[in-house]
Amino acid sequence: MRYWFFLVVICLFPPLTFANSVRIKDLANFDGVRGNDLVGYGLVVGLNGTGDSLRNSPFTEEIMAGLLERLGVNVTNETFRPKNVAAVIVTATLPPFSRAGSQIDANVAAIGDAKSLLGGTLVMTALNAADGNVYAVVQGAILSGGVEATGEAAKVVIGTPTTGTIPSGARVEREVPFDLSAMTTLRVALRVPDFTTATRMEAAINREFSISIASLIDSGTISIDSRKLGTVNTARLIGRIENIRVEPDMAARVVIDHKSGTIVIGQNVRISHVAVSQGGLTLKVRESPLVSQPNPFSLGETVMVPRSEAEIVQNSGVSLAEVDAPSSLSEVVAGLNALGVKPRDLIEILKVVHSAGALHAELIVN
Repeated sequence: MRYWFFLVVICLFPPLTFANSVRIKDLANFDGVRGNDLVGYGLVVGLNGTGDSLRNSPFTEEIMAGLLERLGVNVTNETFRPKNVAAVIVTATLPPFSRAGSQIDANVAAIGDAKSLLGGTLVMTALNAADGNVYAVVQGAILSGGVEATGEAAKVVIGTPTTGTIPSGARVEREVPFDLSAMTTLRVALRVPDFTTATRMEAAINREFSISIASLIDSGTISIDSRKLGTVNTARLIGRIENIRVEPDMAARVVIDHKSGTIVIGQNVRISHVAVSQGGLTLKVRESPLVSQPNPFSLGETVMVPRSEAEIVQNSGVSLAEVDAPSSLSEVVAGLNALGVKPRDLIEILKVVHSAGALHAELIVN
């Protein structure tokens, strides 16, 4: 009997969780735990006639001559115009705590007039960081992100064939010196600074360790003093902190993308009680030129007389639509949908409502 009673209690009282809680690792970064950008200049070979035209890309000829010289081939005073090579810029990101011998992805992009990198192979290229040192070396076959088909009178391009990737093609040769265990003070940097979220994060960390080790510095930074915990492994401490769950807060925002007609409305957006009328004008212009032809055997000239008809029609039947003051995101969406307008028209309505002071949110237009 006791066993079954215990099961019933577990089912009726599940563990307490926050509905909208998010891990700290999904909201913030730790100071020092970051990647490093790498860049290099290399040569892609093996292209099927889609490489650089060396007449327009002299730098390709220079790097190719230098490569052959290093391989023991003397090309001094030689003229060669291959179409199966292309000069490229190679980029990669060195992840934090990468060790020598580990492999990372690399991105390749043509800098000459190459038509496509499809089927090409990147020759060994050194990748440098901002300090000028070589941290990785990359080589391998390129996976192009597009394809191009060309005929006598037509050309079809899908994607971008002048860029590509080399998965796990770069090998780390030098490590970035960073002693994580020597850090006694950790700094947590929020990706989206917010005082409310930072305050909740500070309280959650102190509640997790039952001691005040976290202190709020500003809306985007929290300082953690690990010395108050005694001797502790810094890596394990970060692993424990980043899995603490916090309910983030966000400012009320409406983001509009004019190019695609996309509208994103935040959860805290509210609209005051307003009435909206949306209409438009239709402009019609008709051209029907009149040609005046002279009689046969006359000395007159053919004259074209322009004739235009212009008309402006105002859409009728447009009345005011009332939008009640909503108390939730679903009511905001329902109220806007009740206007029965297209997304392009809805963008203009949101702009006007914001100008009238009835849209209580930050309006961002891209």
